Amino acid sequence: MKTFGLKASLLLMAILLFTDCLIVEGQACHPSGKIRGKNPPPGECNQGNDSDCCKEGKLYTTYKCSPTVSSHTKAYLTLNGFENNEDGGAPSECDNQYHSDDTPVVALSTGWYNKGSRCLNNITISANGRSVVAMVVDECDSTMGCDSDHDYQPPCANNIVDASRAVWKALGVPHDQWGGLDITWTDA
Repeated sequence: MKTFGLKASLLLMAILLFTDCLIVEGQACHPSGKIRGKNPPPGECNQGNDSDCCKEGKLYTTYKCSPTVSSHTKAYLTLNGFENNEDGGAPSECDNQYHSDDTPVVALSTGWYNKGSRCLNNITISANGRSVVAMVVDECDSTMGCDSDHDYQPPCANNIVDASRAVWKALGVPHDQWGGLDITWTDA
């Protein structure tokens, strides 16, 4: 009888360990590939808000996923222009409109954007001891870049919340420090 109990316990532990490994693996987000950069045509890459332009021959990592969303998802806040003729490029993916940089709007990395499932929904962004509610209006494409559709900018990292000036102001970040900040966010 004791042998059966020991075997059953070992089998149960093995199943739990295997299940735990699957859950951890499901939460990991690994690169999906690379694209080779090419120099943009003259005047075609808008470097407003300190945006990067692709460089000839440089390899850029792409992602189809983003880290798992939780009640306090860790992310990296970047600055983006959502108005016409700004570094954001084309109109927003969610509504095919441009948005005032004086309204709190964001673009999420591809995995978090989740094929538009968060479109026009609000997320809460926290940093600096403050929080701001912002509407998701666009995707920060983690799968493609270095072409005219992406304003000749590299693919986004998989953990980006690309925000308007209004978000930065609401978080109380001094203007000379805008551009990159560790944050948490939730729904989304």
